[in-house]
Amino acid sequence: MGEPAPFLRWRIGDVTVTRVVELTSASIGGYILPQVPPDLVDRLPWLAPFTDPAKKLLMSFHSLVLQCRDETFVVDTCIGNDKVRNYPRWNRMQSRFLDDFADAGFAVDAVDTVLCTHMHVDHVGWNTRLVEGRWEPTFERARYLYAEEEWAHWRATDQTEEYGPVIADSVDPIFDAGLADLVPSDHSVSDEVRLEPTPGHTPGHVSVHITSRGEEAVITGDAIHHPCQIAHPEWSSTADVDADASASTRRAMLERYADRPVLVIGTHFAGPTAGRVVRDGDAFRLDC
Repeated sequence: MGEPAPFLRWRIGDVTVTRVVELTSASIGGYILPQVPPDLVDRLPWLAPFTDPAKKLLMSFHSLVLQCRDETFVVDTCIGNDKVRNYPRWNRMQSRFLDDFADAGFAVDAVDTVLCTHMHVDHVGWNTRLVEGRWEPTFERARYLYAEEEWAHWRATDQTEEYGPVIADSVDPIFDAGLADLVPSDHSVSDEVRLEPTPGHTPGHVSVHITSRGEEAVITGDAIHHPCQIAHPEWSSTADVDADASASTRRAMLERYADRPVLVIGTHFAGPTAGRVVRDGDAFRLDC
């Protein structure tokens, strides 16, 4: 399923953020958020842009490319091609992601830093690509930043993961190539970009905060999977390691950014993808 605009761009001071989509799907939303009622859009019409024509939750799998003066950062790298995955649609997938990345005006060898909000299957896939039977770093001139707590979690966890050998094919090769840097969860990447601890989905999950010329934005990662969780912060996903911590983190994030001129950019938000959080009774909504 496609979207009207393949590339969306936002400007936050001197920082440009570009969305490069790998795919959109309404097939997984009901799996990770099974508590969502079928009449949700009837109750909350503002969610319509984030659903498909059948009113199912629509999710986007995309990277966000940050251009900061003379540096280029990529936040999360989607699912990737050729990888053995237990989810049928993603198994040995063949997408146009790298072509679209180039069409958006970016070269893989011009990326300076790759930021991974966490190490789930749909956030690290294009960290590597298959070259003559080996998994090689896609962005071979970049440093890949991982939160120390996130890496510690995966080192102590079954490396196969639910969806397949994600760490083995998409993370370990980065360490083997000497391109990985372990950083604190509040690490300052540059004067304008820093990590923000948002644990719960995974223990070391981070969001990405942008500040430039008095303007602000935050990239959610999976602290918020879908805008319906803005209306219902208590709805944690089945993919969360700690559902209670995820809900607490989400509400704290919404409280922190509500009614402020902060652009909230969803890592899985389809449609307009970004907006500002405003209070709506006892909860919140996203104004796009």
